[in-house]
Amino acid sequence: MARIGFIGTGEIAGHMVRGLAGRGHEIRVSERSRAVSTALAAEFPEVSVAENAAVVAQSDVVFLCLMARIVPDILPGLPWRADHAVISVMTDVTLDELCRLCAPARDIALTIPLAPISGGGCPLPVYPESPALEAVFGDRNPILPVRSEASLSAHFAVAGTLAPILLLMAEVSAWLARETGDATAADAYVASLFGGFLRPDGAPEQFQRLLTSLSTEGGLNATLRARFEDAGVPDLLRTGMDSLRPRLGLPPAAPG
Repeated sequence: MARIGFIGTGEIAGHMVRGLAGRGHEIRVSERSRAVSTALAAEFPEVSVAENAAVVAQSDVVFLCLMARIVPDILPGLPWRADHAVISVMTDVTLDELCRLCAPARDIALTIPLAPISGGGCPLPVYPESPALEAVFGDRNPILPVRSEASLSAHFAVAGTLAPILLLMAEVSAWLARETGDATAADAYVASLFGGFLRPDGAPEQFQRLLTSLSTEGGLNATLRARFEDAGVPDLLRTGMDSLRPRLGLPPAAPG
């Protein structure tokens, strides 16, 4: 199907490789990190490990999965071609920087894969549009073109809310497990409960409509929601997301 390379082989690259394995691709992964790359090569016959230069030379689609601080030392010396499709999953590296560092490659895009990509169903916001991303991941994952690099950065900030929201879900499950004595069943109930509510319905303001439907006066949900709002939890989340703006190159939050 395609010759696909990964420069930088950490956790996210591993999930991406697993999402591509068994689908007819030739996949080359760089030696960094060696533990992950060798494990992937041992697990999947279509995956091989190579030095960075060989990964680029022998691939048509190249995913960049490096830490931002080492990007200027690694990318310029690689054998980029004008016909390469380059897709970055890195925070803190701009499209302009990549165009300079990966010249003469011109088909360059930014996206945000997360762990669920290994099984499909991971939303992939992308800027600019990338036919290569659509071709290799679009059959199992929704590809969401956004209108600007700033819009993509805002999606990075939202992806950063997974840990704090999962922290709340973990607390909910732990509370239930203490009451029932069954931690496995508690996790299953909490995951299914939220999963049932969070299927996209294609209409705007889905979450606000769900909140309204759960806001019966005197109800359990309304009571706990009021406690959260009184404690400033929504404001804390909002200000936390705004604190990421400088790192992501986003303008200061509008007043009010």
